[in-house]
Amino acid sequence: MKRARLIYNPTSGREEMRRLLPDILHRLDVAGIETSCHATTGEGDATREAAEAVYRGYDIIIAAGGDGTLNEVINGMAGKDNPPPLGVFPLGTTNDFARAMGIPRKWEEYCDLVIRDQTRPIDIGKANDRYFINIAGGGSLTELTYEVPSRLKTLIGQLAYYMKGIEKMVNLSPTELSIHAEGYEPMHGEFMMFLIANTNSVGGFEKLAPDARIDDGLLDVIAVKKCKLAEFIRLVTMALRGDHFNDSHVIYLKTKRMEVSSPKQVLLNLDGELGGKLPAVFEILPSHLRIFAQS
Repeated sequence: MKRARLIYNPTSGREEMRRLLPDILHRLDVAGIETSCHATTGEGDATREAAEAVYRGYDIIIAAGGDGTLNEVINGMAGKDNPPPLGVFPLGTTNDFARAMGIPRKWEEYCDLVIRDQTRPIDIGKANDRYFINIAGGGSLTELTYEVPSRLKTLIGQLAYYMKGIEKMVNLSPTELSIHAEGYEPMHGEFMMFLIANTNSVGGFEKLAPDARIDDGLLDVIAVKKCKLAEFIRLVTMALRGDHFNDSHVIYLKTKRMEVSSPKQVLLNLDGELGGKLPAVFEILPSHLRIFAQS
């Protein structure tokens, strides 16, 4: 019998996991997967628990929650030797990674993927000594995802991000950055933000980095040069259609490694969570983990 460790955020998805847990455990148990659970209690708890699960030799680790919970679990696994395959129950507000991977929203369908042992290799991003699975970024607008209180996200979902985004846009200001991407000439100037995508789903935008792939061994980088608020809002509307690449304010490139620094304090966003600050070295780790998903 296989052993699985299910790490879940009890507040994600309007506390949906509390209701689903007995049925999920029963379905896995009947299929020969003995599953134990851990409900996270605070920041860093999922990382510690995932690292412990790797150490204790579990055959499967499952993360249930939003992108933040997934990021913590990844950080507990990615630095270990021979981590087991990872399962993902998407229960958060945006679920960018799950959307990009085509992970079923129905828990029964996803349980069956795990039971069939249907996995695929995926790339993992690294920012200094931390890992990210979907997105990294910096600049004032990228701060909104980790500034929205978790309770507010639980109560009103995606609307919480829109509310915070409007507040951020009013005070949006450029940041001086130096960007050195492998294979490109160095860049220095004022930027509104930079994003590094590992998939094509970023903050609910599926056309922001449409060519990004989880298994191509590359990071897709989007940097927005200094512009006025009206121009930035126009860029956002263009991004909804995927037309932003034609704008002179947008820099787009693919690379395996990139260094970013700034004379000012710039906080990093990793999968929607606070991930340290610049300077930072970003790199891709090809086929670093296996995840339960359709091929």
